Amino acid sequence: MSSIRIFILGSLARRGPMHGHQLRLLAEEEHLDLWTDITIGGLYGALKRLDAEGLIEEVRTEQVGLYPQRKVWRITDDGAHTLSALRLSGLREIVLKPDPFDLILTRLGPEHLDDLPAVIDARVTSLKAMLTEYETLMRAISRYLSVAESLAMEHRVVRLRAEVDWHEGLAGRLAEVIVDEKARRGTHDRAE
Repeated sequence: MSSIRIFILGSLARRGPMHGHQLRLLAEEEHLDLWTDITIGGLYGALKRLDAEGLIEEVRTEQVGLYPQRKVWRITDDGAHTLSALRLSGLREIVLKPDPFDLILTRLGPEHLDDLPAVIDARVTSLKAMLTEYETLMRAISRYLSVAESLAMEHRVVRLRAEVDWHEGLAGRLAEVIVDEKARRGTHDRAE
């Protein structure tokens, strides 16, 4: 699922023809970087890809004052069909990406076992700081958000809280993890 494709196609469908800079300003205005995986710098590459796929097309080129010429894009019929399919798929699809931390936790080297409490403590501190910062930002911009945007941001808050809770649970079981890993290392060493 490509969030940037949904954003571009959806924006062109809703607002009509736009150039890349207008899309960039819209993404910034809607604070998409706070609650999606969209990077503002990826917009122009995505426009080129959507054009190559026939999902958008150039309507005209315009130039205002001394600014560079800009291509103005509109969504095509194929783009509208693709947008509809992406919206449906995005509503149905559940995305929970694996965290490399989990794999590393199951593959700890003996040289890192003693560092584990400090590392987990630092992760908890970082996650709590992210949560606090995000909640503060959410309160500051809440009056500018639609109901759906507020709910999307709240979704991220809930996920961050779950991460904090899970890591705090891990911190409470670290002694058990370390004992288990040392015992498993001893078993593996004897088997070799």
